[in-house]
Amino acid sequence: MSATATLPQTGKGGSAARTFAFILWRDVFVTGRELIPFLAQVLVEPFFILFVFGKVLSGLGYTGHGFQQVLLPGVVALSSFLVALQNTAFPLIVDFSFTKEIEDRLLSPIPLALVAVEKVVFGAIRGLVAAAVMIPLGFLVLDGVHWPASSVLPVAGVLALGSLAGATVGLTIGTAVESRHISIMIAVVLTPLMFTGATQFPWYGLSSVRPFQVICALNPLTYVSEAMRAVLLPHGEPRSIPLGVDLAALAAACVLFGLLGIRGFRRRALD
Repeated sequence: MSATATLPQTGKGGSAARTFAFILWRDVFVTGRELIPFLAQVLVEPFFILFVFGKVLSGLGYTGHGFQQVLLPGVVALSSFLVALQNTAFPLIVDFSFTKEIEDRLLSPIPLALVAVEKVVFGAIRGLVAAAVMIPLGFLVLDGVHWPASSVLPVAGVLALGSLAGATVGLTIGTAVESRHISIMIAVVLTPLMFTGATQFPWYGLSSVRPFQVICALNPLTYVSEAMRAVLLPHGEPRSIPLGVDLAALAAACVLFGLLGIRGFRRRALD
């Protein structure tokens, strides 16, 4: 039985909210059926970052005391943001260029903007799942890492907002990039995003390389990483961007890239 066959159908008079929920449920249902391939896809890269930087280099004495405590929040932030971005951008690029499966969504009795929002919400859910799996994995791989019990809700809030920010960036990319340019996008967009997001270093530690610090400040991922550290390292060692600034920057990124992405989605859908 297909995923779509398990869902109730709505007529023209059905509410937009109900239709939105059905479309989102279909995507979640398909992910549940493909959970193992999904987890393998999203965990390999962050796991090796944790293992190489946090285990191997630390074991060889090439990193300082407390580095693992700084690294894990950044890698969890990277997982939530990048998985949300990729799982929003790549399906859109493929749908608009090859499979045309997006056309079924466009025929749904909801506005085009809500179809785009569903893609963002679904990408953000995947980002949250990836982060939720990375946290216990990080505790298993790294030694001496501890998070206060009181941080559970703040961490969940930061990761939810970070995943939404990543998904809106993915919406913008997915509606702007043609399929033939995917390899260029990975090299020119995704790789710089990974390494300028303050995931492996605190942002304030870049004061001696000011140009690179400015570049990192333009990356929304930086504010997810720094917000995680602001919540999890409350004693200010190392110093983090204030949580209020992080949350404001992420909210602004959601609005900016969300509007750009919805505009691009409308354009591609009506072509």
